[in-house]
Amino acid sequence: MSSTGDAVPTEPVQLTNASDLDDVVARYDIVLVDFYADWCGPCQMMEPTIKSLASETDAAVLKVDVDQFQQLAGEYQVQGIPTLLVFVDGEPVERLVGAQSEQQLSTVITNYTH
Repeated sequence: MSSTGDAVPTEPVQLTNASDLDDVVARYDIVLVDFYADWCGPCQMMEPTIKSLASETDAAVLKVDVDQFQQLAGEYQVQGIPTLLVFVDGEPVERLVGAQSEQQLSTVITNYTH
C-alpha cells in the first residue's frame, strides 16, 4: 500500500458521500476521522483542535456528521461522540472517544508518521 502522493489537506474535509470515506482513508497515509454532531458540546469545543491538527500535522482530517451518516457511524461502532479514529494505510489503528487535547491527538498522529 502506498499513497498516491496527494498533498494532505490543511483544512478538515467534510464528508459529503458515505462512499468517500474509504477513498479518503486509502488516499492518505494517515487520516484522523472525526465522528461528530452539530448539537454535541464537546464536539464544538474540539473544533479548533481539529482545525489545528489538519494544518499542523501530516494527517488528513475527515469530519463525519453522525446524524447525516448514521450507517457509517454504526459500521465503525460509534456509540459516543466525539469519536476519533486514526487510520494508517487504510486501516483503523486507534479509537479515541470523548474530547481530547490537541497534545494527545498530535502525539497519537506523530506515533504513526512514517
